[in-house]
Amino acid sequence: MNMSSQMGTDEVLRVKLEVLRREHRDLDEAIHALEETGKADVLRIRRLKKQKLAIKDRIAVIEDNLTPDIIA
Repeated sequence: MNMSSQMGTDEVLRVKLEVLRREHRDLDEAIHALEETGKADVLRIRRLKKQKLAIKDRIAVIEDNLTPDIIA
């Protein structure tokens, strides 16, 4: 395979990171919209918040993988 056509590991992680950040932002907007209506299903909001937290954890793992270890 041609090396120029392959994405490096860091590039793949950066793309995944951006996708996860977008999903996190979308969930935040959905939760906010549901809470604003006043007729929001509490269980549904709780599930969305749990999903948002799981995405935040995945974002943190990817950010840790992208940050180089610096030994001081």
